[in-house]
Amino acid sequence: MSNVQDYYPSNGRVVLHLDMNAFYCSVHSADEPELYKGKATAVAGSVEKRKGIIVTCSYEARALGIRTGMTVREAQRIAPDLILISPNFELYRQYSKGFMKIAYQYTPIIEQVSIDECYLDITGSKLFGTPLEIAQMIQMKIAQELCLPCSIGIAPNKLLAKMASDMKKPNGITILRRRDVPDVLWPKPCQDLFGIGAKTSEKLKKLHIHKIGELAKADEQLLLKTFGVMGSWLKDAANGLDHSPVKSERERSKSIGHTTTLPADLTHIDDINRVLLNLSDQTTRRLRHQRLVASTVQITIRRPDMSTITRSFTLPTPTQSMEEVYKHAQRLFVQHWAMGEPVRLLGVTLQNLVAEREAAIQLDLFSYEEEPKKEALTKVMDQLRDKFGEGAVLTAGMLTDDPSSLIRNKKIRGTSLEKLNSIDFE
Repeated sequence: MSNVQDYYPSNGRVVLHLDMNAFYCSVHSADEPELYKGKATAVAGSVEKRKGIIVTCSYEARALGIRTGMTVREAQRIAPDLILISPNFELYRQYSKGFMKIAYQYTPIIEQVSIDECYLDITGSKLFGTPLEIAQMIQMKIAQELCLPCSIGIAPNKLLAKMASDMKKPNGITILRRRDVPDVLWPKPCQDLFGIGAKTSEKLKKLHIHKIGELAKADEQLLLKTFGVMGSWLKDAANGLDHSPVKSERERSKSIGHTTTLPADLTHIDDINRVLLNLSDQTTRRLRHQRLVASTVQITIRRPDMSTITRSFTLPTPTQSMEEVYKHAQRLFVQHWAMGEPVRLLGVTLQNLVAEREAAIQLDLFSYEEEPKKEALTKVMDQLRDKFGEGAVLTAGMLTDDPSSLIRNKKIRGTSLEKLNSIDFE
């Protein structure tokens, strides 16, 4: 009989990637099984408007050909009996906290990367059994206590754990070792490697690199010349190497963010700026509510093909100013996006957070007289919104009927990209 110790490396880590399957639809099925269990359902960003898009759909709906990102109109044409559900982010957060509570029973080293997925470092969890036994126990508890399906990848690092969890859905458990990489990953196209989007894949094809195995064996200097420092990461990833640690989410939170999926692809800069303004408004409002300041502004942009980029800028001075965040979000967008290219989703995230009292905020030489007035005005606006609701005080630029305005409603704001962390959402 083998020893549990034999299943853990003497040097190295064991990482799980826990991925909740069709999370939003699964939550509705668990919460109201009499309405949704076993049925073709879809959560849509705008159920009332047929131009809205499908945020996620049940596996029953997927079997009929429904896909995330499809318009409501398209989906209903394919499946007239499809049940459309309006998002309920308060409910999703309750269930998210539920599966995280179960995960924390097996290790304190957990990094939650979105509302429906997280990494667990179980290297020190031998007391609970082998990695496979731990994964089985977590999956079983989530099914029994929350009635939710999940897939789990088991690997020596985060990259392979993420790849493994995607291999068997729903309710799968997959082990992916580094020695498995040549047989399992190398025959796949480069775009199947986590972290490689459509544009990177096209650049690789121009280098006659089509398969992950070809990328693994590619000349690193050629990759560095084409992709910069990312070239080394591409080669490492194709060889199953990833040295990034699982960052415990019980450390001080590093980000506050909002994203919004758009009912139709946006191409006009004025429409995009309006969304960025609403996102900047709500992220900085939450920042001030927690008495924090941020040093980094990050934007997230998603294309209609669901490929996503993030770009960030570190400020010379920490801020909690909506105007400052909005200015840098606008600049990042202009710098990193081809004008006229359609946008499906936008997000603004504030990172590198510290408490107000710990931050030495240096006032600009030319604005030090105006800054106290701005702070006083912002404080009054926050108080009015606390008392009378988020829509009580708005600038003209925030008035819009796109979903970015809905993040002011705490019952429905957010998406699967919204970072969950130790900072409360309220």
